Amino acid sequence: MASVEIWVNPECSKCHAATEMLDEAGASYTVRRYLDEPPTRAELETVLARLELQPWHIARLGEPAAVALGMDSWPRDEDNRSRWIDALLQEPVLIQRPIITTDDGGAAVVRTPEAIRAILPSARSAE
Repeated sequence: MASVEIWVNPECSKCHAATEMLDEAGASYTVRRYLDEPPTRAELETVLARLELQPWHIARLGEPAAVALGMDSWPRDEDNRSRWIDALLQEPVLIQRPIITTDDGGAAVVRTPEAIRAILPSARSAE
């Protein structure tokens, strides 16, 4: 049986919408409250690879922690990639949400209903 995991912040309306859509689709999934159970470096690296994104692409730069660090002005290049990852690991609230991963290698930041629907075929296979 395939596994679907969704990284959520329980205070996030987009996370609520994503789990409701998964429920409506009858998908089987595991909720990960990533603020309570932050990803390891290896997990974050794996998710970034599956998303085909860099850490600056999933950083919430409007968060107070990001503003305090001045992340908006950080270079977005390979030399600074580790700095970005370190910040996301230190302050998981900076990680964009919700993120869905599937055992078949699928992954998406699902901030819109369209993004959720795009991953649902993978999610349905978890039933």
